[in-house]
Amino acid sequence: MRTIKVGTLFSGIGAPEWALKRLSLPHETVLACDNGDQNISDKINIKEEKNYIDSLSTFAEEKAYVDSLYEKYSRKTNFVKQSYLANYPNFKEENYFQDVILLNGNPLKGKMDLLIGGSPCQSFSVVGFQKGLDDERGNLFFEFCRLVEEIQPEVFIYENVTGIRSKKNASNWERMYGKMSNMGYQTHCYPLNAKDYGIPQVRNRIFVVGFKNEKYGSLFIKPEEIHNGLTMQDFLIEATKEGGLTFNPDGSLRFSHEPGVIDPKYYLTPAVKKYVLCPGTKNWHTHIETDRKIARTLLSTMGNHHRAGVDNYVTINGELRALSERECLRLMGFTDDFKIVVNKGHMYKQAGNSMVVDVLMALYKSIYKTGVFSD
Repeated sequence: MRTIKVGTLFSGIGAPEWALKRLSLPHETVLACDNGDQNISDKINIKEEKNYIDSLSTFAEEKAYVDSLYEKYSRKTNFVKQSYLANYPNFKEENYFQDVILLNGNPLKGKMDLLIGGSPCQSFSVVGFQKGLDDERGNLFFEFCRLVEEIQPEVFIYENVTGIRSKKNASNWERMYGKMSNMGYQTHCYPLNAKDYGIPQVRNRIFVVGFKNEKYGSLFIKPEEIHNGLTMQDFLIEATKEGGLTFNPDGSLRFSHEPGVIDPKYYLTPAVKKYVLCPGTKNWHTHIETDRKIARTLLSTMGNHHRAGVDNYVTINGELRALSERECLRLMGFTDDFKIVVNKGHMYKQAGNSMVVDVLMALYKSIYKTGVFSD
């Protein structure tokens, strides 16, 4: 099996890379791209900057120029990049690009086997305003497509929330799937839920897989589901202390089952507890439930302590607490060797924005079975 060249857009904390690591698949990440919480689009003339960047002949020149723009116009730190670089020591920082809009993929053409990305979901999520492709973030989908067409990977994977196919977003989805199906790739589309792939979390996402070679695309089938009986309680520190979650040679999770003790800071104060257990107000109500066996969808805003009808809380020795950052990472498929190098708020956000590692592992297995990456 050859070493595959991988690129990720909207890379986050690298779920696609972590999935390859857990499966021990030979790979080299040649591109990661994420601007974190930075945004300089309102400070530059994007059309002029893109024209200049497109005139550059190498990826290295592009990166140097875009890094200079961010240094000049952004006062924020790219905390996503901090987490990424801390956890993928074999990745070369020279291959980290900070702006998908300004990235010209032509210098990378033919240098990538697999390109993966999930553009921001807030434009299509049922908990958002659902402005779809009329939203600046929704339009980033077309940047993903542009880069697929420019880079021409053998396979691409696109991910987004299932709300992208809701009745309200029907016209958006028709345009989006039509675009992906008309880029010279044979495409397959499936909704995949984390709870059906070994992770006890209700997290239903749409995945589109595209094959440049129809020979391999015709052999692709929906990933086989994995029901291992794990519950959210298995992922708690009290069940397995921090450092005790690793993975087996086949990539499956391995728990030490040596109990740990959670930091008291995760227990709710009486005032916060009263708020999160409140079913709602006069005009808004939710079904309050704690200690679920299958976690609710982890949100990027978990640090805000939503009500227990929206967020996840567990009872330990009669006291209610929130999930820790480590437990959230576990429930996204990241083993305990993932290094937490940012503060609590940033880590919650980065975990909540991530793809689920185990779902990607299942997709990889189905992709590899087609033979597309065989020698």
